Amino acid sequence: MTSVLYDAPGPKAKRRNLLFSVLFFVLLALLLWWIWQTLDDKGQLQWSLWKPFTTSEAWTTYLLPGLGDTLKAAALAMVIALPLGAVLGILRLSDHRWVRIPAGAVVEFFRAIPVLLLMLFANEFYVRSTGIPSDERPLYAVVTGLVLYNASVLAEIVRAGILSLPKGQSEAAMAIGLRKSQTMSSILLPQAVTAMLPAIVSQLVVIVKDTALGGVMLGFTELLNTRSTLAANYANVIPSFIVVAVIFIILNFILTSFASWLEGRLRRSKRSTGAVLGADKVDDVNAAEVGDTYGTGAEGRL
Repeated sequence: MTSVLYDAPGPKAKRRNLLFSVLFFVLLALLLWWIWQTLDDKGQLQWSLWKPFTTSEAWTTYLLPGLGDTLKAAALAMVIALPLGAVLGILRLSDHRWVRIPAGAVVEFFRAIPVLLLMLFANEFYVRSTGIPSDERPLYAVVTGLVLYNASVLAEIVRAGILSLPKGQSEAAMAIGLRKSQTMSSILLPQAVTAMLPAIVSQLVVIVKDTALGGVMLGFTELLNTRSTLAANYANVIPSFIVVAVIFIILNFILTSFASWLEGRLRRSKRSTGAVLGADKVDDVNAAEVGDTYGTGAEGRL
């Protein structure tokens, strides 16, 4: 099958693609075998190093509390960054320069600074200017850095999603007399959400992973930080890294799977039935609309 954007591969292309696929899987198998052999030669596959993960102590003392703090920081950052990013993205589309320019300056400023620096600056601010207890300060600093950076990135995602819609949507809204705020809230944003969802989910995955930066620099007791304590007690550095990596993979897989389900649901809810009305049905619909209009008018006069 051939289309404007895609040419179906011929016999030579199919053989070449099959050869590349087989070669890729062979190389991948060799790489996995080399990793396995290296770990075995270094003694990292011994059962004594993996046995702690079969007991409840390693999970209840180290991994689960760290996972709880990771989810807590990520959830707080998501809840704050999503609406803040949406507001900043909409403000960047304002017709008023005194609104659009400051919003753009805020977005560009915080998007240009690495999130780790934002965490460090936030931590210093809380140390010098607030009375937040020292045991809670890392959480505040991590959430602040994540919110400032990711809200600016989400603002650009929102702005790009709205601008990607056809101009006819806004023009039709103006033609029926809707204000720009009504057009944005009732027409543009609901349509842009579906288009923006994959990029938004990608940024939420970044939020979950970036919580580990607080554990490295600020002593925040997230999952990667508690892993180091576990590895020091059980002397299983490599196995502990592998287990934590698997936990992060599962978390992000759940997040992306939920987003895919939500995106499909939104698309199905907006999909037309495709039914074509005949002339008699159209007349019935028009008659019903006229009757409703006159009925409303009569009630108004009463």
